[in-house]
Amino acid sequence: MISNSPEETEAIGKGLARQLRAGDILWLNGDLGSGKTAFTRGLARGMGCNPELVSSPTFSLVHEYPGKELWIFHFDLYRLSCIEELLDIGWDEYLQRSGICAVEWSQRLDERSKGYDIIFTSTGKASRQIKIYNPEGNEVIVCS
Repeated sequence: MISNSPEETEAIGKGLARQLRAGDILWLNGDLGSGKTAFTRGLARGMGCNPELVSSPTFSLVHEYPGKELWIFHFDLYRLSCIEELLDIGWDEYLQRSGICAVEWSQRLDERSKGYDIIFTSTGKASRQIKIYNPEGNEVIVCS
């Protein structure tokens, strides 16, 4: 999918929200400014969370957004270098809370649990390609 604006990126996130279930993990991979947080903002909107609360959790490492039925746990691994550091901030406890985990900078981990791989690639000043693969490795098309 191609997004030409932050609003289009949010719409793709909102569209994917309809397909998600408790316990799903979204591994968000992409460079700085490629749309990971905008996508998460759309995901929040689609799950009944307040999208205005969504910001990059770079320094706090994780933000929590309550939704209508499920919470979103929004992680940023930019400052982490190994899975042990993720475990130290309570990763296992978040997985047991039956929410959705959206994990920015997941490419920094050598090993990851099964989940959705979402790859953001900048293709121009405002455009980006977004590829979404479900836990089985099949590409997912989202209707925004």
